[in-house]
Amino acid sequence: MVIHDKVSIIPLGGLGEVGKNMTVIKVNQDLLIIDCGLMFPEDEMLGIDAVIPDITYLVENKNFIKGIVLTHGHEDHIGALPYILKELPLPVFGTPLTIALAQNKLKEQAIQSNATFHTLKPREIAKIGSFRVELIRLCHSIPDSTAVAIHTAAGTVFYTGDFKFDQTPVDGQLSDYYRLAQLGEKGVLALLSDSTGAERRGFTPSERAVYGKLEEIFRLSKGRIIITTFATSLYRIQQSFWVAAMYKRKIAIVSKSMRSVLEVAQQQGYLDVPAGLLVDPDQWHQWPNEQIVLLTTGHQGEPLSALTRGTLGDGRLSSYQRGDTVIISSSPHAGNQKLIGRTIDALARLGADVYHESASVHISGHASQEELKMMLNLIKPKYFIPIQGEYRMLVLHAKLAREVAVPEEIFLF
Repeated sequence: MVIHDKVSIIPLGGLGEVGKNMTVIKVNQDLLIIDCGLMFPEDEMLGIDAVIPDITYLVENKNFIKGIVLTHGHEDHIGALPYILKELPLPVFGTPLTIALAQNKLKEQAIQSNATFHTLKPREIAKIGSFRVELIRLCHSIPDSTAVAIHTAAGTVFYTGDFKFDQTPVDGQLSDYYRLAQLGEKGVLALLSDSTGAERRGFTPSERAVYGKLEEIFRLSKGRIIITTFATSLYRIQQSFWVAAMYKRKIAIVSKSMRSVLEVAQQQGYLDVPAGLLVDPDQWHQWPNEQIVLLTTGHQGEPLSALTRGTLGDGRLSSYQRGDTVIISSSPHAGNQKLIGRTIDALARLGADVYHESASVHISGHASQEELKMMLNLIKPKYFIPIQGEYRMLVLHAKLAREVAVPEEIFLF
């Protein structure tokens, strides 16, 4: 008589919303947490800096939790970790860069925890309690991004994390198509797949497509260039470094959080910094405007960010002036379109030339419809659960799954 494991999937965040990603995989009595993300507050959430998942279920079942597995180092996947580990000092697993960024978050927030950190290589099978866990390399907008395969007696549960199928990634590291196909041929019990790009037709362009647009803007700009993006958008930052070096410009990183992230990435060998490129953020005024690039956060128009403070004549950026070029290299998150719109208006009033998403200075790190279909066809799951997206995105992803007719059953939470 064969006794199969009983597998349950318990989402604690990231379904019906963009951000706050956290899912619990339960096998018999044991629990494994995948990702611990936060979410940016919406406009009406006055006085709120971040939103994290409700961990009541975890606290009530803390004796059964075997660990936390992280897919990559973005805030919506690791941002809640300091708060969780303060309450639950669990072992944390992930790729080297992801673990280094996670440890850095605890250090930044001065969180004291007895949690332990463990690095895993892609394709390595790790025994975490009763779980057999494997990380599989996938392309995204940050190095060391992976999916998670949890191998059980009942079958494999495959959690994609954020991904896209980039054929010309900045670091040359392709998604592990061979391993994906292997798992699909062997048989996958359930696929939990990123739905963020489910509304976008076709394929997501390569991250390298941004390089040409950056090069064009640098060539045309005669004054200061200010680039704003996520601190963890390492491929975007890497390309900015390369273009700045080509045009003999110095870069000052005026965001403390960004400097911290980039120091970690450089120490881990994931960021190439040309010699002599970076200058002290307090000394950038020593260079002529046409020789300087200011790199900062504030891409989402946050009221206290360096970008917005610059529109008020406050902070390290000083005030903007005619001839400045501002590159907002991201897409606005849900609920923040008005705020970023006001920031762009303020910049325009000050005479700055502003490039944002419509100017092709941002490429999504998430799979579009054809890539989502490709993942379904590679993995061939018995059951399919769309995750990571607002509800309309989950519904559309489920529709795509029916079109390719891969899963036997589709579940929408």
